[in-house]
Amino acid sequence: MADLDLNRIRDVMVSVAYDAGVVILNSNPASIGTDTKLNSVDIVTEADKKVEELVSTRLRESFPDISFMGEETYKPGMRIGLEPTFVVDPIDGTTNFVHSFPSACISLGLAVNRRPAIGVIYNPWQDLLYTAIKGQGAFLTRRNIAPQRLPLAESPRPLEGLGNALVAVEWGSTRDGPNFDIKVDVFRRLAATRETGGSMVHSLRSLGSAALNIASVAAGQMDLYWEGGCWMWDVCAGWCILEEAGGRMVNGNPGDWDPELEARVYLAVRGAPSGQKEIVEEFWNVLGDNKLDYTV
Repeated sequence: MADLDLNRIRDVMVSVAYDAGVVILNSNPASIGTDTKLNSVDIVTEADKKVEELVSTRLRESFPDISFMGEETYKPGMRIGLEPTFVVDPIDGTTNFVHSFPSACISLGLAVNRRPAIGVIYNPWQDLLYTAIKGQGAFLTRRNIAPQRLPLAESPRPLEGLGNALVAVEWGSTRDGPNFDIKVDVFRRLAATRETGGSMVHSLRSLGSAALNIASVAAGQMDLYWEGGCWMWDVCAGWCILEEAGGRMVNGNPGDWDPELEARVYLAVRGAPSGQKEIVEEFWNVLGDNKLDYTV
């Protein structure tokens, strides 16, 4: 990583994200073509493909020696290597985009040695830009406003257990089978009263975008984000931002404190002066012996 100019790479990624945001904002979801991958809720649009083409062209022209992996060009069986690799989701939150719900983003990550090194996430509707470089901190930027270091709170509160937590979750595109059943059961256990065996979290939230969920945890606006079934391009950029904001990414299944980028099951925890380890273990206890399995 020493021979990479991470600051220059970040700056180009930010420029690309802003330009991709213009393409997205100029797209009319009601008039563009859509297709599906897994089922009727696993949607890909012409805008996804157009943005990924823009992103891949710009990044490859600027950094021809860096590999590229994007959601719309991924082929089953492909694995990320040790070499520096751009890991890109052109529109994370496509379902929101199709419905004109303004919670979607461009998610651009750089992985080195299969670990996140740069993260850039941009929501063009709300003009929210999240950025991080490994070892240099994480920031939230709005145009014409000075960048704010993440987390947003100057003195983050301790994590005091699930009963005081705001937790992000997503239904995902697979709506049957063992993984779906585990998710529904965990959602119920998180929300239910302690008298009925639940954790009674403050509430559950779904932004409809893995990248934006992780960014919100990094900002300290949510305490946890549990996800199963997403891919490395959904989490790479956010993972870097989360860790640089003092947060932690562990496996969404119990027992793994150091998951791979391609784990597909994740638990993001916000930065806090205390309580990270304890709330992770409490969450894992909600799953018990259950484990999500998204083996390809």
